[in-house]
Amino acid sequence: MHSLDELRLESNNQIKINFNGGNLSSDAGMIPVNEFARKIGFDKTINEHFKTNDTALFRFHTDSDNMMQKIYQSVAAYFQDDDADELTTDPVFNTILNKKGLASQPTMSRFINRCDDICLMQFEQIQQELRRKIYSIKRPERILIDIDSTLFSTYGKQEGNDYNQHYNDYGYHPLLAYDGLTGDLLKAELRPGNVYTSKNTTDFLFPLLLEFQEDYPATDIYLRGDSGFADVMIYEKLESNGVSYAIRMKESAPLRAAAEDLVTELNEITKINLVDYAVVYGEFYYKADSWLYPRRIACKVEKPYGQLTQLYTFIVTNMESSPEDVIRFYCKRGTMENFIKESKSGFHMDAMSSSSMTVNANKLQISVLAYNLFNWFRRLVLPAKMRKLRIDTIRLKLIKVAARITHSARYITFKLCSSCPYQKEFYEIFQNIRLLPKLE
Repeated sequence: MHSLDELRLESNNQIKINFNGGNLSSDAGMIPVNEFARKIGFDKTINEHFKTNDTALFRFHTDSDNMMQKIYQSVAAYFQDDDADELTTDPVFNTILNKKGLASQPTMSRFINRCDDICLMQFEQIQQELRRKIYSIKRPERILIDIDSTLFSTYGKQEGNDYNQHYNDYGYHPLLAYDGLTGDLLKAELRPGNVYTSKNTTDFLFPLLLEFQEDYPATDIYLRGDSGFADVMIYEKLESNGVSYAIRMKESAPLRAAAEDLVTELNEITKINLVDYAVVYGEFYYKADSWLYPRRIACKVEKPYGQLTQLYTFIVTNMESSPEDVIRFYCKRGTMENFIKESKSGFHMDAMSSSSMTVNANKLQISVLAYNLFNWFRRLVLPAKMRKLRIDTIRLKLIKVAARITHSARYITFKLCSSCPYQKEFYEIFQNIRLLPKLE
């Protein structure tokens, strides 16, 4: 037998369960995230620069409030609008957002659907302002733009949804630019599913390059891209803006012919031993029909172990490093795949649920803000040994921490789990936040 508010287990009748534990939350780790966001002026920047085209004279839940709630929900892995209903009375979220009740699912859905093209322009301004604040804490000596595209799969009749031959699937084909050194998502743009990889890349890059030139003139800018970005318009844009680049070129008969001397050298090396792996590096200048002048090509020709075939790698570049260093520099862009994977799996950046492409583009920008807030939090204030951990691991260790909330006349006290194995790291995070300069 058991009462309505208490039950006893059949497997062990000495164990009782009830829901009288008090005011509890499972997301106490959002408190240091909020402390960091306020220290860098994240919430203030959104409040100053973001406003939807809202005709209502009064909103209890303002646009900036809804934006911060959406971003915090994403950081804590509450990705759906429906999750807002489950968090309405959560003491941690209400405290850090300074509310007595969070916005509900209908409110959040209406907020997202109000976002338009003007909001997309505001997001670009917000990202630039936040980047200025972060760089004021620690100015980078160099910025490495890793540019790529990916597929956001869609399931329905979304505007702009189309078949992409490269991915052999339906969806959107967004353009992404990460900083390969820090993991920051510098820029993202949603595009229809059927556009080619490099389409509108120069327009995509130009505002970013202009910002770096004007705000950080002493910072060296580099760019890496795969063969989808082997476009003369991109080369010219980068060269005219002082950007050092390494972009892969698709293998072709003219390029193989230009690398004939390297093939001869490789054949000489492998003449006695046709089994082991062998590789040679070299360079040459090459002019395609659409180019006004020749450009430097770093080349690698390799013979795989146990095979008689030869593999080519061609990188067009304006860098002065040796061919081997240029190719090694290019090959490190594989880290970008990890950034994209974390953006998708860790923040649901690819969740395109609206029928409107404009609304989906705004949802993408909100995910960009959530991703960057967490990435800045990770690299600026997390303990050094935790800065290479992925979002899912950090959520498990630091964000999904149980807490009981008590109120007194003067204080709100969050009593965290006594057996939490990361108490030391928790205190270190707050100490690191205190050491940051307060940004306005």
